[in-house]
Amino acid sequence: MLRTRVITALVLLAVLLAVLFSRSYLVFALAITMFFAAAAWESFRLFGSRQPVVGAAVWTAALAFILSRNEPAQAKLLFGLCAAIWALRLAPSLAIGLPPLDGIGNRLLNGIYGVAILGCFVAMAALYKHSALYLFSVLALVWIADIGAYFSGKAFGKRKLAPSISPGKSWEGAIGGWLAVLVLAAASTLVPMLSDTFAAAVQRQWGWAVLAGVLTLLVAASVVGDLFESQLKRRAGFKDSSKLLPGHGGVLDRIDALVPVLPLAVFIDSFM
Repeated sequence: MLRTRVITALVLLAVLLAVLFSRSYLVFALAITMFFAAAAWESFRLFGSRQPVVGAAVWTAALAFILSRNEPAQAKLLFGLCAAIWALRLAPSLAIGLPPLDGIGNRLLNGIYGVAILGCFVAMAALYKHSALYLFSVLALVWIADIGAYFSGKAFGKRKLAPSISPGKSWEGAIGGWLAVLVLAAASTLVPMLSDTFAAAVQRQWGWAVLAGVLTLLVAASVVGDLFESQLKRRAGFKDSSKLLPGHGGVLDRIDALVPVLPLAVFIDSFM
């Protein structure tokens, strides 16, 4: 299992780097559209849809239309809407719970989460249009938080973060991931070759205190995104969102923490 997981991770990383640094927006747009189609299909399955393929096709067509206009950064309203969706509806569900699978509330939530996933992939394109390094720098923040949380949780984890949703996560792990992001992001701003990164841009524009606040907000958003997808899987009785990625589960399992972070990062970037 570990070997399969490592091999899949290496293949995904190789594909990601090849696409990121291909310098071709068309190649990038095609690649993320394929991943979005898979994530949308998985999302519809988690919400108990009887026709997940049809729903995914409709959402994928919407993404393709937006990307074809070649100006994803102009979707500022969408990014702001995504931030509001997470703050007002999806994050609170971690406390209040999810509606029954067979109710109208579930169908509405399915559409709301669909908008959030759509915003994530449009934001991905917007960050890529800035530069491949700029996009990679935001992705890296989430990965660092996740890796830091894993090792901190293993070493120090005692107090459960959300025991009814994801028993393996702890407050100590979340704090460890947050500290890892603060330290490494701050260090990256001091490296000249990393001047075109999200953290460096925030620090230049607003200073160290605001950078710390922005990074804290993004790390918190990544944790919420992870927990929300875990909540969906627990309600649906799924261990993974799918088995498309051997050893890793599904596409949504790999991007759940990115779904709230990327639109929020682009929304913040729009003010710089």
